[in-house]
Amino acid sequence: MAFVVVWSSPNTDGLTAASKDRIISGIRAARKDVVEFHLNRKKIEMCSACGNGWGTCISKGSCVKKDDFQEIYDAFREAEGIVLVTPVYWGDLSENLKALLDRMRRCEPFTNHWLNGKRCLLVACAGGSGNGTISCLDRMETTMRHMGVQALDRLPITRFSREYMLPAMREAGEQFALHAEDWK
Repeated sequence: MAFVVVWSSPNTDGLTAASKDRIISGIRAARKDVVEFHLNRKKIEMCSACGNGWGTCISKGSCVKKDDFQEIYDAFREAEGIVLVTPVYWGDLSENLKALLDRMRRCEPFTNHWLNGKRCLLVACAGGSGNGTISCLDRMETTMRHMGVQALDRLPITRFSREYMLPAMREAGEQFALHAEDWK
């Protein structure tokens, strides 16, 4: 099993990418495998609320759309731990991460229960004022909790905290990889 890191940002050398890189560095320092998904390079469509609002997601635990959703959902199912890293836009997570999680939470809690009991690490990266990091982390945690996933930590980082938080991201990744199963 590997740790799955999902991140989204069109900027591959900004704060979000740097945070993701440090988390991955920490996980690898713990001698754990990492599977990385950059959502800006994946095709993830928004939910269409098929049928009467609940299509095959509730009846079969799968989505009818043919995009990269199932690949990432399957990786979450097999994951030893999950890390979500997002830029903060108006106090919320990125649109493509939201689309992925919205579709996942339609399949997961009613039918599959594959993620129930999994552990995650949540990271919100704000390049602007930094005011939205806490609300973004709260939305991410609420969504993950809805699927039975426990957030072991929530890491806000802003352009103002970059210098001391990036080293903390590496340490958080390593400790998460070493102890994800211990923290229940």
